[in-house]
Amino acid sequence: MRGFRTITSAATAAALTAGLLGAAAGTSNASARSDGATGSGIDSVPSAVRTVSSGWTVPWGLSWLPDGSALITERDSFKLFKLTQSGTKTQIGAVPNVVTTGGEGGLLGVAVSPNWNSDHYVYLMHSASADNRIVRMTYDGSSLSGYKVLVSGIAKNKYHNGGRIKFGPDGYLYATTGDAQNSSLAQDKDSVNGKILRMTTAGKPAPGNPFGTLVYSLGHRNPQGLTWDAQGRLWEAEFGNSKYDELNLIESGKNYGWPTCEGSCSTSGMTNPKRQWTVSEASPSAVTYADGALYMAALRGERLWRIPVDGTNAGTPAAYYVGQYGRLRTVEKIPGQNALWLSTTNADNNGGEPGGADKVFQIDLR
Repeated sequence: MRGFRTITSAATAAALTAGLLGAAAGTSNASARSDGATGSGIDSVPSAVRTVSSGWTVPWGLSWLPDGSALITERDSFKLFKLTQSGTKTQIGAVPNVVTTGGEGGLLGVAVSPNWNSDHYVYLMHSASADNRIVRMTYDGSSLSGYKVLVSGIAKNKYHNGGRIKFGPDGYLYATTGDAQNSSLAQDKDSVNGKILRMTTAGKPAPGNPFGTLVYSLGHRNPQGLTWDAQGRLWEAEFGNSKYDELNLIESGKNYGWPTCEGSCSTSGMTNPKRQWTVSEASPSAVTYADGALYMAALRGERLWRIPVDGTNAGTPAAYYVGQYGRLRTVEKIPGQNALWLSTTNADNNGGEPGGADKVFQIDLR
């Protein structure tokens, strides 16, 4: 539910160093080069920024095709687009049976099949009339067809729908689900809400799941970010309620606390976040890994967070582009390049900008 635009407070602004503000203008942040990536020898940070594409209205999910172009969903139009590295944008179809929730639901995550060359499958998560669901379609290079429901019955609501889907290094599909504004679902092992799910390409529980169901981890409020580091560890970004947003290191069967805990707590059986932020600084959506660090896109916080990681430790976060581009929704590393694509969500309900106001940027890491 949270995520509306705010003006950075004077206290927060004062806390941002001149280096951070310099980074927002495209210069290096010297402090980020020694902020906790101990022993990694990695020091690249965001540098040059360019606009890849404009004219978007609430772009949400992004997944790469083998040719280096990306598939991008628009949440409220239910359209799926192909965007090339040179900025050519082509609508390849619209997903059927999608509805908005008047808030944060609609056409959300997208994931290209790891077996793309043989099956040409595209996986999507969206809100339908009765639920949130994960579906599969076929993209033959020119059009989208063959709608097939894989997972249904995920409770939906105006807010807290989760929606990020990604294939992991193990070849299984992972999905984030919100608590659908019913916090008790997050602690219910028999519910698929407030969870990270792990499944086969047919939508069945993946082998080795901790409870023999789709559920991989529980105790989540509104998770929207998933990524894996260079060692295959799973990291997740999550909207808190009114106090703290979280960066979690996800492990099979672990309980991440909601609604018992928001941020770190001492309750037995709960797994604490590796990092947490006040809600005005973050409201995170996507997260990606690149060159020794996690990059987390912030909506209400209107900034890109860089968090160095060393093993299971998350170092000191550094903020970039504070307030410069508005609400940041999705960030993904470009395959084969030390660079990111970053999209805005300023045309949503909380951004207040007109349709077509959103953009996709490329950020070089140097």
